[in-house]
Amino acid sequence: MNTLMLLAQVATNITDSLATVNPVLTPVSAPAEMNMLDMAVKGGWIMIILGIFSIAVFYILFERMYAIRKAGKDDPMFMDKIKDYILSGEIKSALNYCRTMNTPSARMIEKGISRLGRPVNDVQVAIENVGNLEVTKLEKGLAVMATISGGAPMLGFLGTVTGMVRAFYEMANAGNNINITVLSGGIYEAMITTVGGLIVGIIAMFAYNYLVALVDGVVNKMESKTMAFMDLLNEPVKK
Repeated sequence: MNTLMLLAQVATNITDSLATVNPVLTPVSAPAEMNMLDMAVKGGWIMIILGIFSIAVFYILFERMYAIRKAGKDDPMFMDKIKDYILSGEIKSALNYCRTMNTPSARMIEKGISRLGRPVNDVQVAIENVGNLEVTKLEKGLAVMATISGGAPMLGFLGTVTGMVRAFYEMANAGNNINITVLSGGIYEAMITTVGGLIVGIIAMFAYNYLVALVDGVVNKMESKTMAFMDLLNEPVKK
């Protein structure tokens, strides 16, 4: 019995000694994760401009996608019907059909039909003038998107420079009390604006190239219909 009591006393002493040597460590809370909104706020005023740029890019992208795809929808039998109208002498019906279609190609052919009876070169020039105007309408907003694709990364680099300047300025004013927290604000602004500018610029670049490809597809259709119409005018008269 005395032996058991002695062993219990020894175990208690060992436990107290371990608790004294190795105090219980309080759990360290994990650092809070930074979300995209926090990053944007720490980026400063340049992130506001980049946000406006991103809104403009997406607006132009979706608006132009709708307009260009609508302009590219044509009746596969369009030129066949125009040919039938012209060969049968139904010029007014051909003009009305073009107005009903209301596409860039139809407006070009409508202008050509309205110039029937004039020299072929005059007809072709009239069609080409309308075509140039239609292409300009299709490319509306693309210059803005191209500017954003090149300007957004440069604006982000500007934020990098201004952020680093602010960081070194605060470090110089801190004297001997230099602390990592003194530099953190400027470094956040420097890095985040660079990332934001590159993201907006990359999106704008891909969106611009995609819209240019859509415009090229519509232009090819316009050119093919113009060639078909000019071939129709140059066909020999059947006796």
